[in-house]
Amino acid sequence: MTSPALDGLSRAAVEATAALVLVCDGGGRVLLANPALQRFTGRTREELVGAPFWDLVTLPEEVELARAAVAMVLSGRPAIPGEVDWLTGDGDRRRIELQTSVLAHDDGRPYAVAFIGIDVTAHREREARVRRQAVTDPLTGLANRSALFAVLAARLHVETGDGCGLLFCDLDGFKEVNDRFGHAAGDRLLVAVAGRLRGLAGPDDVVARLGGDEFVLVTRETDVDALAARARRLEAVMVPPFDVAGAGGAEVRVGASTGTAVGGPGEDPDTVMTRADMAMYGVKSLRRVRRGTPPPS
Repeated sequence: MTSPALDGLSRAAVEATAALVLVCDGGGRVLLANPALQRFTGRTREELVGAPFWDLVTLPEEVELARAAVAMVLSGRPAIPGEVDWLTGDGDRRRIELQTSVLAHDDGRPYAVAFIGIDVTAHREREARVRRQAVTDPLTGLANRSALFAVLAARLHVETGDGCGLLFCDLDGFKEVNDRFGHAAGDRLLVAVAGRLRGLAGPDDVVARLGGDEFVLVTRETDVDALAARARRLEAVMVPPFDVAGAGGAEVRVGASTGTAVGGPGEDPDTVMTRADMAMYGVKSLRRVRRGTPPPS
């Protein structure tokens, strides 16, 4: 027999907890909604009790799933996922980790479903940020070296890859921008360059920053002539001056030297990258010779 003191503690715990506590009957109508759930939905206890819970927190496109899930849980089959998206009273979408229990009479007949929900939205957003940071260049937002080589490994996989083309781009004149206007202006220039490269990329392309002023575009295009044409387009989009705030109002101009390489399934990503790098350096060296500019020491 449950003691009155224990009943009082149970009620106090349900009332005080920050977890969302909701109990509904077999038809999905709310029997109990604790203060945390009232705050979540922006409704009073009186407004919640008796209403179908899917009209209160469930995404509109998932109402039928919620109806079916309650019926399945009451039948003894686990159907509620560990995490769901619920809507607050303001229409905000929140990620909720749910624990679901079936409440039964003494004879074992189920009569209600109890949900205890924890809002894990902030935690999941932090996890997503950490994952993005692990594969993203912090300055430009492009893929970083690690992400680039993961893409290359997938596209060059000996069994499942279909090959790829690389455009290896190195800026011409970037050092002069840094020396003349400072590193802050140089960083803003790199961000602007990244924007132009994104505009050039197709839906299946991946644009990455290796570091410094080196960028790589990975494409599924493996035709050598088509890659060369794309390299010319890439260099062309770098010709117009860049509007880099803090550069004293002067036009900031840089060029780009681009080398290409094609990799097939089974090839080593480092080998393909080296071919593209060497092709880029060949383009840059030829231009220096034509201008009579000595190579960098």
